[in-house]
Amino acid sequence: MSFRATAHHPALILDDVRGAQKMLSGVARVTALEGSRHLTELVGAPVHLKCENLQRTGSFKLRGAYVRISGLSPVERAAGVVAASAGNHAQGVALASSLLGVRSTVFMPVGAPLPKVAATREYGAEVRLHGQVVDETLAAAQRYAEETGAVFIHPFDHPDIIAGQGTVGLEILEQCPEVRTIVLGIGGGGFAAGVAVAVKALRPDVRIIGVQAAGAACYPPSLAAGHPVSLDSPVTMADGIKVGRPGDVPFALIEELVDEVRTVTEDELSSALLLCLERAKLVVEPAGASPVAALLSDPKAFRGPVVAVLSGGNVDPLLMQRILRHGMSAAGRYLSLRLRLTDRPGALAALLAALTVADANVLDISHVRTDPRLGLTEAEVDLHLETKGPQHCAEVEAALRAEGFRVMG
Repeated sequence: MSFRATAHHPALILDDVRGAQKMLSGVARVTALEGSRHLTELVGAPVHLKCENLQRTGSFKLRGAYVRISGLSPVERAAGVVAASAGNHAQGVALASSLLGVRSTVFMPVGAPLPKVAATREYGAEVRLHGQVVDETLAAAQRYAEETGAVFIHPFDHPDIIAGQGTVGLEILEQCPEVRTIVLGIGGGGFAAGVAVAVKALRPDVRIIGVQAAGAACYPPSLAAGHPVSLDSPVTMADGIKVGRPGDVPFALIEELVDEVRTVTEDELSSALLLCLERAKLVVEPAGASPVAALLSDPKAFRGPVVAVLSGGNVDPLLMQRILRHGMSAAGRYLSLRLRLTDRPGALAALLAALTVADANVLDISHVRTDPRLGLTEAEVDLHLETKGPQHCAEVEAALRAEGFRVMG
């Protein structure tokens, strides 16, 4: 497709997003908009979840990739395409290429989660593992493009990518015409830029709020400086928005059209992912949970009705396990204690009985009887417990003290 408009003429860009929507008909799913009673109660206004985690390939990335590759000339298609990604963009490019009959090569970091590597191959791409970090992988993909003539498909810094991602904004307005605030994650900015272009052209009153992980927040300093600024070493579990520098094309649009960019902590991301799983029954990756994290961190700051976009659900099971533990800890659902006992028969059984009465679930227990720090008749126990929340944690600790156990911390 031809991208005709500029950052200063969003009404013209709307035509490109609408063209992308027609192009994606029958290719990308119109994903569900689900209400969230829990978040509605917190915010004090209706909150809906736009479930792009249920999109084909597990994220919105298919939209932009398909539009971008569709716009290639016959000569470019014959040369094939190449991309670099740790997961979502890789799968989007692989499926889009297969659907369009274009050969694709995808470079992924050596440490990329095996399920994402396998899925990318199953969608039809040739996968090459290179580099320990995405920057090294990106450089390898760009060298491959120069050497072979393959077209490099950037994950966010191209107008056609932005137009494709913007179709999510059109769907939100169709599904929730009364929306007043849209919250979505920002990495390089292609998704937020596209949604903002579509929404602001039709509903300039709707607030667009972007969310970044605090350890990978390249947009706040860039917006303050008036141009893209690079971070030295972005760090976050949310690999879908772990980008060190805004894209030039989306930056101009976000600077003009996005109302606010907020940051969230790793604890808030973990808690949000846990909430999506427990309350909404939705598997969401950390980047996809970032809008929910923003709502949880400051629920009264959002004018409703609110649509929070769950941008992806591709999370490695092992990472999910760690994140859920972290999320439960952040939510006060875990309690770790060290106690001193008198080393006599039945002491440990008495401790476990007290925990049973307190309704705490023992996840792990370590019993030390020989240590220079201990007295001759002492034993030390490290406990890891599952609880019902911060108040229950305090109740469990108080119950143990009341039973005469020495709680060390």
